[in-house]
Amino acid sequence: MAKSLIEELPRIVSEGRREAAQILERLSSGTQIGLQTNELVLPSKDVSGLFKGSTPQIPNAFNMAGGNDGWMNRLIYGDNLLAMQALLAGDAQTGLPSLRGKVDLIYIDPPYDSKADYRTKISLPGTDIQQKPTVIEQFAYADTWEEGTISYLKMLYPRLLLMRELLSDKGSIYVHVDWHAGDYVKILLDDIFGKGNLKNEIIWAYRIQGVGKKMWARKHDNIFFYSKTDNYTFYPEKEDVIYEKPFIDTVKIEPDLSLLTEKQKGEIINSIRNNIPLKDKFKSLLFNKYYSNVYVRDVWDCDSTKPIISGSSEYLDYKTQKPEGLLERIINASSNEGDIVCDFFGGSGTTAAVAERLGRRWITTDIGKPASLIMRKRFIDQEVKPFLYQSIGDYQKEAFKNNKRYKHVGDLSQVVLGLYGALPFTPEQTNDRNFGYIKGTRTLVMVDSPNRLTTAATIRKAVEAKASLLGGDWEKVIVLGWNFAFDISQAIQKYENSKVEVLVIPPDLLDKLAKKGYKKLIDDKSVRFSSLQYLVAKPLVVTAAGVNDEIDVELENYVLLSPDNIPLDDKDKEKLQQVLEQDPLSLIEYWSIDPDYDGETFRSTWQDYRENVENDSDPLHCVYSTRLKVPHKENRQVCIKAVDVFGFESQVIMKV
Repeated sequence: MAKSLIEELPRIVSEGRREAAQILERLSSGTQIGLQTNELVLPSKDVSGLFKGSTPQIPNAFNMAGGNDGWMNRLIYGDNLLAMQALLAGDAQTGLPSLRGKVDLIYIDPPYDSKADYRTKISLPGTDIQQKPTVIEQFAYADTWEEGTISYLKMLYPRLLLMRELLSDKGSIYVHVDWHAGDYVKILLDDIFGKGNLKNEIIWAYRIQGVGKKMWARKHDNIFFYSKTDNYTFYPEKEDVIYEKPFIDTVKIEPDLSLLTEKQKGEIINSIRNNIPLKDKFKSLLFNKYYSNVYVRDVWDCDSTKPIISGSSEYLDYKTQKPEGLLERIINASSNEGDIVCDFFGGSGTTAAVAERLGRRWITTDIGKPASLIMRKRFIDQEVKPFLYQSIGDYQKEAFKNNKRYKHVGDLSQVVLGLYGALPFTPEQTNDRNFGYIKGTRTLVMVDSPNRLTTAATIRKAVEAKASLLGGDWEKVIVLGWNFAFDISQAIQKYENSKVEVLVIPPDLLDKLAKKGYKKLIDDKSVRFSSLQYLVAKPLVVTAAGVNDEIDVELENYVLLSPDNIPLDDKDKEKLQQVLEQDPLSLIEYWSIDPDYDGETFRSTWQDYRENVENDSDPLHCVYSTRLKVPHKENRQVCIKAVDVFGFESQVIMKV
């Protein structure tokens, strides 16, 4: 008989403590996870097809853009457990010190739905398709729900411990949950923050959803508010409350005489002196009005936190989006201007968007590519201060071997080698199980992990192995990867003379293995490995304009890897193929330009994206050309970066 959740709690706590302790021990030993900067975003979205500003002159890419103190707000794509490790360690590249004990407020809304379909709807010209999660997301979701609520709590516990490490002594945390696991999450929070540091269990009520014919309609969430110490920041909010006549007849309430004229005051005094009952009109004036100076209670209705209305500027059509009014109340109450506010389940970016508007510094993270895209566009729309868009440089997490869902497929690198047609080396030849070779050739094959980003460092490792593994003398090396860093095309160009080829492993391979098995996939030869997507731009046109140059930039084509290698159902692959043939540039979700690229940091100084209708009336297409006005230089590099609707990134570097 399976153990109950109560019986499992000691195991959840002990395993979570052990995991967090190992992480902190690694940090103290100097083993750190780094953050890779994809973009330094200086919001300037296209409004007319012309960029009339000038490129900011930033001597140091991570200095001056964020203000005199050098702070940069951050949007981080990746597993929040790894992101928090990087924040605890500090980021030398961008001048970020360790944030241990520096964060003043954390709000998280960890979504709970073990049966959720994590697909994302993508609207394309003439059709809609449903994208499945990326391989990294597949592993994260599988880990979170392997044992249902038990796995959910196991996922949360070490993360909450790291959040406590990040909080300052005046800091607090708000954990937003619903009825599924709220009681159990509260037990974890009591254990980590101390039962005495629970300040409120807030009831946040709403009108929609939660309808049931055999139960009371579920119309509220719980928000647990904990402080780290007794010396925490809190500014109580006051609200106006309406008291009705039946209530004031039974409760003594101080009348508000400011509502009365001098004549009315005289009539009341006369009534009191002569023991005459007050007229109803005076009671109405005195009591049946808004009564101010009442502290906000711990039950919040949706009206007081300004619900999201479909079609409003705030509405993003994101499933778990929370209203800005809710976060505005929390941030105003539990932080000061200039404080650091974090949200490690960023979703649609509401916490960061409100923190920016209220003058706070912010960091937000999410493991979902769709969420990261939505947040980046939202922040640019809001014209926030310059911020960094980052990812985890190296995932350093081999979850595959611990994931029961895929244990039956054996050693994954060996499986992928076999499906590609390569043979593994024997343990006597090399103990690196990620390498193999094509029989009868001098072609080396390297398989990357599904929980890693294939980066420039991966390409360098493959090239070095080509020159040294088993004496070297390999003619070619092929890298098979699942997930790719934003600068992978640049890395491939750098090593183009080293005879290295990079191919994409089908994202649905794990599901195919689970359904068909390895032998059948070998027999039917249905697994295809494709080349990476790439962006094509027309030659730059440069026109002198006094002390400035005007540079015309125009996209020409976008070549996507085969629809077979996109996480889609078969019917959606057919739809995608039609779009690829008829309108390939419509797959560009977002593109940006650095007109003075230094070869290291991409400074995004112009952006356009779908749903930006300030430059045209077409929400399904970007504009594909622009004119940049920049200070004259004899030599410069222009870097163009594009992200497609599936989250794949490409870039082109052009020299002037």
